[in-house]
Amino acid sequence: MPTRGVVYVHSTPLAVCQHVEWAIARVLTAPVNLHWTGQPVDPAARRAECGWTGRPGTGAELAAALRQWPMIRFEVTEEPSPGVDGERFMYVPGRGLFRATAGAAGDIQLGEDRLRSIMESARAPEALAHALDKAMGTAWDAELEPYRYAGDGAPVTLLTRVG
Repeated sequence: MPTRGVVYVHSTPLAVCQHVEWAIARVLTAPVNLHWTGQPVDPAARRAECGWTGRPGTGAELAAALRQWPMIRFEVTEEPSPGVDGERFMYVPGRGLFRATAGAAGDIQLGEDRLRSIMESARAPEALAHALDKAMGTAWDAELEPYRYAGDGAPVTLLTRVG
């Protein structure tokens, strides 16, 4: 069963735009021509987004392909499909890649074992709050939020994985 998701390239230098398209095309095994627009938060950068369809695991492949450029900011989502959890990937320069399981509504989900481990290792309420923020990617969200907001109303390209 195919699944679908979205790639949000929140900011990339102009010189890297074509390389980003090539990386996405390699994963989807289909030509990619994104509609790049200016990124108001960083006038020297460009932004684009595209919806995709493909087999489960394509989101992880896209995130791995894009993280080879440490200067770009991006998010990749993959919707849940029968028998497979959804995923959300966020990349911020200097912070690295964050990966989480995502539910049908796009919410980050933490498994029972992970929650138990966090509760057992937290020695104080502040430590518990910090560990939960880390597990939910709060720092990545905070750094990406201005770039997300700047992309409201931007055009979206739909891509389909061929293989």
